Amino acid sequence: MQALLIVTLALHVLTGVFWAGTTFTLALTVGAHADRLFRPQMGAAVVVVLTGALLWHLAHGGAFGTAEQLLAVGALCAIAAAGVQGMSTGPALRKRGAELPSLRARMVSGQRVAAGLLTVSVICMAAARYANQ
Repeated sequence: MQALLIVTLALHVLTGVFWAGTTFTLALTVGAHADRLFRPQMGAAVVVVLTGALLWHLAHGGAFGTAEQLLAVGALCAIAAAGVQGMSTGPALRKRGAELPSLRARMVSGQRVAAGLLTVSVICMAAARYANQ
């Protein structure tokens, strides 16, 4: 059980760092290389959500105190960030229209919104650690 918790936590953190890092990069570089980063970014988002759910199951069973409430807000923000990215960047890349100003602007706006949501998510995770002390 302890080994599963450690491996799941490491996978959650590492893929989360990649996801957040690529999100901030795409937001700040006006979507440069979005065509190469989007698929790995969305793959990382899926892994983060799945490992987060497993961590919830392993570490926060039936409780729903302040820490769990913060984690729930963070999880919802992360899921929303993935949705925003999928709806803004995915269609622009599928249409091969990342060069068109309107689609590029939509893609970058989506990455910026997602960056804000992921920031809230990270803050919630950090705060949850100290919420019930």
